Amino acid sequence: MATAPLPTRSWTYRLIRGLSALLLVGVVVAGFLGAIPRLNIIEESARNLYFHVPMWFGLMAATLVSAYHSLRYLQTQAPLRDVRAREAARVGLVLGLLGITTGMVWARFTWYAGTNLWWNFDPKQSMAAVLLLIYGAYFVLRDSIEAEEKRGRIAAVYNLLAFVTMPFLLYIIPRQMVSLHPGAEGSPAFSQTDLAPSMRWVFYPSVLAFMGLAWCLYTQRVRLAWLKLTLRHDPLR
Repeated sequence: MATAPLPTRSWTYRLIRGLSALLLVGVVVAGFLGAIPRLNIIEESARNLYFHVPMWFGLMAATLVSAYHSLRYLQTQAPLRDVRAREAARVGLVLGLLGITTGMVWARFTWYAGTNLWWNFDPKQSMAAVLLLIYGAYFVLRDSIEAEEKRGRIAAVYNLLAFVTMPFLLYIIPRQMVSLHPGAEGSPAFSQTDLAPSMRWVFYPSVLAFMGLAWCLYTQRVRLAWLKLTLRHDPLR
């Protein structure tokens, strides 16, 4: 298998990394120290909105990128496409794990306050957990196949199927069920309640910051993985 160096776009990476870091610092400061409206039930825990929700946006963006490269791999059989699909899925899974963890903490001190519960199989929680298990299985599947081209094809097909399940598991199914999570039946989303403009000024930059963070992690992982692959196939390079 022939490999070639990745094109260098260090200025783009440095720019996005710098802007993302600047936004993240601002979000952390504003998230913990800024004033927020007194929202019913969630009160001060509403600050988690600046972190929990953007993490899921990051997961969705990463899985979209992963699915795109899986599709392109099936069309071209280019090894770099398989590497990009794998590393984008990895970044998405990490953000999803962080998202579900921050969600558990948020639920513990709002929905389940006084009960000592961390998990109660709320539809949104459960469907999110299923999605993470599906993407976790993607990596188990990859590790179980030794032949590189066969692994790439099977993993690409599975990855596309996994991506198709995402809108159903995160949006369609939970919205048809009674849930405490905002956006589900019987529980309006933040955009329909008292999300004040002051919170939007922090929330939207946070989404951009976590998107930028996901892109930077993805870029680093791809370059590292491609370097390892290149050295494995051409150790004298």
